[in-house]
Formats: sequence, structure tokens, C-alpha cells
Amino acid sequence: MRTCSLFLILCLGVSTLLAQDYQKTSSGVKTSQGGIDLELQFITPSVVRVVKAPQGHVYTKESVSVIAKPQKVNFQTTAKDYQIILSSGSIKVCVNTQTGAITYQTSKGEILLTEKETGPKFIDFNDAGVKTYTAYQPFLLDKEEGIYGLGQLQNGKMIQRNMTKNLIQGNVEDVSPFFQSTKGYGLFWDNYSPTLFTDNESETSFRSEVADCIDYYFMYGANADGVIAQMRYLTGEVPMFPLWTYGFWQSKERYKSQEETVGVVKKYRELGVPLDGIIQDWQYWGNNYLWNAMEFKNPSFSDPQRMINEVHNMNAHMVISIWSSFGPMTKPYKEMDKRGMLFNISTWPQSGLETWPPEMDYPSGVRVYDAYNPEARNIYWKYLNEGIFQKGMDGWWMDSTEPDHLDWKPEDMDTKTFLGSFRKVRNIYPLMTVGGVYTHQRAVSNDKRVFILTRSGFVGQQRYGANVWTGDVASTWESLRNQIPAGLNFSLCGMPHWNSDIGGFFAGHYNKSWNDGSGSKNPMFQELYVRWLQFGAFTPMMRSHGTDVPREIYNFGVKGEPVYDAIEKMIKLRYSLLPYIYSTSWDVTNNQSTFMRALVMDFVDDKKVWDINDQYMFGKSLLVAPIVHPQYTPEKAVKVSEEEGWNRDSAKKVGNNTLTNFAETKTTKIYLPAGAVWYDFWTNQKQVGGQEITKETSLDAIPLFVKAGSIIPMGPDVQYATEKSWDQLELRVYTGADGSFTLYEDEFDNYNYEKGAYIEIPMKWHDSGRKLTIGDTKGSYPGMLKNRTFKVVLQDGKQKIVHYNGKKVTVSF
Repeated sequence: MRTCSLFLILCLGVSTLLAQDYQKTSSGVKTSQGGIDLELQFITPSVVRVVKAPQGHVYTKESVSVIAKPQKVNFQTTAKDYQIILSSGSIKVCVNTQTGAITYQTSKGEILLTEKETGPKFIDFNDAGVKTYTAYQPFLLDKEEGIYGLGQLQNGKMIQRNMTKNLIQGNVEDVSPFFQSTKGYGLFWDNYSPTLFTDNESETSFRSEVADCIDYYFMYGANADGVIAQMRYLTGEVPMFPLWTYGFWQSKERYKSQEETVGVVKKYRELGVPLDGIIQDWQYWGNNYLWNAMEFKNPSFSDPQRMINEVHNMNAHMVISIWSSFGPMTKPYKEMDKRGMLFNISTWPQSGLETWPPEMDYPSGVRVYDAYNPEARNIYWKYLNEGIFQKGMDGWWMDSTEPDHLDWKPEDMDTKTFLGSFRKVRNIYPLMTVGGVYTHQRAVSNDKRVFILTRSGFVGQQRYGANVWTGDVASTWESLRNQIPAGLNFSLCGMPHWNSDIGGFFAGHYNKSWNDGSGSKNPMFQELYVRWLQFGAFTPMMRSHGTDVPREIYNFGVKGEPVYDAIEKMIKLRYSLLPYIYSTSWDVTNNQSTFMRALVMDFVDDKKVWDINDQYMFGKSLLVAPIVHPQYTPEKAVKVSEEEGWNRDSAKKVGNNTLTNFAETKTTKIYLPAGAVWYDFWTNQKQVGGQEITKETSLDAIPLFVKAGSIIPMGPDVQYATEKSWDQLELRVYTGADGSFTLYEDEFDNYNYEKGAYIEIPMKWHDSGRKLTIGDTKGSYPGMLKNRTFKVVLQDGKQKIVHYNGKKVTVSF
């Protein structure tokens, strides 16, 4: 947390400021104009902080997102023609002293972004008895400029233009007041209250309900990766996740006994289908009055230590559901209640009885805890540690981290928190509660990397070992289509770990009656599930989850049947790609890269990709084009909200009484970005970029292409991520361009890599010489392989065996 104060700048007593009327500081300048105090601060040569407040207003601004310490930046300041110009060598910042508007330029003078001259505006506001302001700042964007970000929205849009959106955390939408542009810059509006984002023909603006000041960061990265690097410098770098988190995960709402939970893992092992994780959802604590007790009080979980041990003995990992609220009979509730650390907003579950709709004559008494309070976070961890972590739990499913806020009333926002009103800090609740668990676990253990699956996120959360999922989305094709741009825009905010419930959460409309299990045999759901699973295989976490319809592979049939085989094939492909995925994870941590890459990140010069919302790069080599429209069954439009989804008795039903032949071949249209040559992953057929092609499809294969110049390591056939060492990898080389790849390995689940315990094996393909060079191994770690064999395979079928002992070797074709 960083504190910065902006103090009164004396007015010079004239209506129009001359350019020389400013104060130079060690990091920028201060000036006043039109009743507004302004301070510019260079954080890095490419990042500028802008702080504005009503003239003479004295305040303290504490940032919880920004943790970077400003660098010592050499910059030049000149005053000319009613302008103050600051030049860092990377960017120029020009302040118009007649209007106060700021213009940002490249070092060559190309305009990147301009504030609109009519802004900013401060409106007096009484926030729960505290004098403050509502703050507004408009900007001017180019008409054809594409912008991305704002968090995870469900609007299906890739480019976030021509819209008005109230940014407030919710179940299926996670918001961050940040966007980046196709012009290579980003803007982070450092405010945590509900904020109205507007983009129309006249302006692009932020208007926050509560603001002691306007506080935003302009950053120039030249491209999307550069902007993300600047954003992570400001708000935190990404730690390495354990290798097992990138395997396949099975979950449902909910396994009702420890025998059922363990039984799922056993069944996967019996079937020979790879699995790395099982997730235990709610009610292992007992009833709603014991909500989130962080203890196993449900008689069906009478021996939790044995349950965890049995899962571990099958070489699987376990994650468990924890919430941001507590029932009145729990120990955390009682301790926090005495200390005034619980809110009085309505939250889930509202009734003490497990019925729908809630029976309000029997209120649950469940209350959200004040995660803004460091002492409350200490208490939260104390019970989590004693009740669950010490038993060997591997990770946390932090649900309702928005948190759930039901039956919203205006006065709810007046609720006092440790950091001010709930209104003032509403949007950073997930950052605070997730950060609390991460920080505390790291303080007590370096042997187990923190892994948190959570429903909400805010910029900065990437530093806390958190993978955000999209909440309780509906099991519909429209919802599947929305997930792709949601994940891409979330990633473009600098938060690389993201996933969604494979198959969608609410699926009751596919059942003939509630919970009879028939939905998994409904061809309409089967097709949707397979296509969602194929998409999920190319996200940072491949996790099957939902309610109403069972999701375990054995519910969809048996081996030899098309749906079962399609599911198994994609799970196994995921495991084959683990060396590629884990090396990409290191690229994310070490080089500020991104897993799910919007096409604009790598092909910004091809304007046709700017608004493509159903294709993306997974890592820097694989072009993924999920099938997002049904090809074998009809699409029935079903709208399901979170409230309607739980009302199983009145769920709209969709049936499919027609015969479905999943063996038929279909087709789909795919655009291959210009500037590259592409190979079909399945057939190795070569295609030139810059064109739309018609691709034959089948139920069991997602359209997948590899960029020429790629080197993709393929791993062994395994049942879990660490079953076999990577001593006999297949290196697939796709010719047609020069390329490189760095294979990364470490101990897979501790923090020793932070001390240098890891290796990198650099690989380079020289296309004209048709040579692959595997360089000297860099680094070491205990137990590392000293010798290994690579099978190098070109896409045309040519292959060679290479024996590698850590020393440079060149393979010629």
C-alpha cells in the first residue's frame, strides 16, 4: 500500500496561467488552473500518475491496487505557448495551462490520448457523513481506435466502444476501471467506488461515485504486451502456479459426502482418464446457520483428514469452497461480531432452510465480513488455517468474493468499513479478501504454492495466486459465446489466470425433471458441453463444474461412444500440452506475458482481427477457434439469471426428441490473421494468413492452428501432471519462419524458483538453414534431469532423435 498526498497550491491571482506558472518536483510538476490542483508524477519513463482535486482540498489517497515504488526518472520540463511539456524520452506529457487538459504523445510527438477540455468535474458529495466528491474526467479517443479491458463483462463485445457501463462487482461480471488501446497505451482509473464508464461520439469518460481526488495512471507500452508489463509493474507481478493446477479439474454443485468426493477420483483412475483435482463445494460444514464455519460439521464428512489423504494417495489434489460470509453459529462470526467486523447487508444464503425461494420467516443470519480490515483478515485465516489448511488442503475456492449483495438498498452503501464507506471501496472487496488468504498462507508455508480459485477480481489480484472464474453463468450457447471475449478482455487488464464453468453453471432446462440426471444424456447439452470443454482446454484452468446436470465423463456414456470419446480426447490433449502450458506460465511470470491472447495482441497491423471475439491465441503459437454455435442440435434461446437458475421447479425446459448423429462431419468459417503462415494442428495442412477459410469439423476436434516458426513440446501420456518426468518429449517444429521457445522446469510446487531453483532450455529454429538448436541448459534445481531424449518432428513428418545432456546441440534437416 502506497500513500501520496496532494496539498494546496497557491493561486497566482490571474485568470489565465502563463506557462511558467508551475512548480517542478522531483518526479513531475504541480500547477493549478480553473480551481483545480494538478500534479503529474513520473512512475517510470513510460508511466505517469495524474492527480487532480478541487483547489485547496487537502486529503490522503491510499492505493491498494498500485504497489510500485516510483523510479528515479530523468525528464525535461519546458514551458512554451501556454503549455507545460514534460519529456521522459519515452513519452511527452503536455499540460495546457489555459484549459488544464493533458495530451499524451510518443517521444516522436504522435498523439496517443487527450483529455477533453470540458473536464474534470467535482461535485460535492456526502458519503455516509464524510465530505467528499463525485468525480468525472472525460477523454477524447480517435474514432477508429479500439480499446479493450474493463474487466470481465458478459456483453459479448471484444472492442469496448460505443457503450455505457456501470462498473460494479457482480456474480458474473468482474470490473476494473482500466482499458488499453490499439495505439499502444493504457489507462488505469485508480478508484474503487461504483464507476460509470461512457464511450460515445463526444467522449470517453469515467465518473466515480466517491473520490477524494481524481487519480489515474497513463502508461505507454507500444503494444498490448508492453501495456500489460507496465500494468503489472504498477499492481504486481504474477507468481508461478503449481503444475497440477494446469491439469483437468472435476467439480459439481455439490458432492454431498466424502465418499462421493473420493469416489469421483477413484472412478477417473479406474477409467484411465487423466485428472489432477477435485473440488468440494459448500455445505461440508453442515447447515446454513453454520455457513462457512471452516470446519467439517456435516456428518457426511466425518473424517475429513481421511478424505484428503485418500485423494492425495491417488495422486490428485483437492480444493475446497470458502466464502466471504459466516453463519451466526460459527466461531469466526462470533469473534468478528464482538469486534464490529461484520456487515449488515443481505447476502447469500438468506434463509436458514435449504429451500427455494428462501423462507424469510427463518432468516439465516449470514453476514459478510469486513475484508478491508487487516485484523479481520487475520481472524479469517486463523480459522481457515486451524480448521482446514493444517489438514493438507491444497487450495481454496473463494466463492462470493464480490461479495453477494442481495435486495440492494441505497443505505447499504453507507455501511462503514475499515477503509471508509462500502460505497467508497465497493469494487476492491475481492482484492482484499483474496489478498488476505494469499498473504497469510505465504507467511506460514513455502512448500505449497498458493492456489486460489475465485469468483471476482480487480486489477492487482494477479499478484495473489488467483484464478478468476466467470461465476454462475447459464448453460447456453449465447453464454459460451460471451465467455471468450470476457476472458480475453479480463486478460488484457493484466490478470492472466481465468476460466469458466465448463458447460455453464445453471443447466436445469436440459433436464426432463429436477436432478434426475437425464440432462447429461440430452444431445443438446452434450453438444454444448463438448464444445465448452474444448474451449476450456485452452484456458489457464480446465475445470468442469455446474449444477442440475452431472458433469463427470462417465455420465455422458462409455468409451467408444462419440460424446465420451470427444471428452476424453480433449482432456488427454490438455495433458500432452502441459510442457507448453507450464513454459507459457513461466513466460507469464518472468516476461509479463499472457495465456489467452486476443488476436489484436499479436496481429495489431491486421485490422480485421481487432474485433474478432471468438478466436484467440493460447500462448504465442496456438490459434484457437472454438465452435460456439450448435452444429448437430437446435439452439434454443434460454435466459437464466442467478435468481431464476436456483428456482429449479420453474426452470424453462428444452427437450430434443430428434435423433442426433454426432459422427457427421460439419464445417465452420475461420479467419487466419495476416502476417503469418498457419498449419492445421490435426492435419498439418498449410494455409497463408490474411484470409477466411472453411474448415471441416467433427464433434471430437476443436479448430486449432499453429503459427509457422513455432516449437511445441508435447508431453507423455499420463494420468496426472507429475506422473512422468519430461525426459522423452516430442518437439514439434512448424517450418516456414524462424522461431524460438524456452522449455521451463522447476520442482512444480514450491517457491524455490524464486531463489533460482529452475532451469530453462532455449530452443531456436533457423528456417532457411532448416536447423534446430537446443542451447545450453540455464540454471539448476534439485532432482533435475541430467540427460534426456528429444524426438524432433517437423510438420511434414521428418523426424530425428536427439540425445541431450544439457549442452548445446544442433539438429539439421
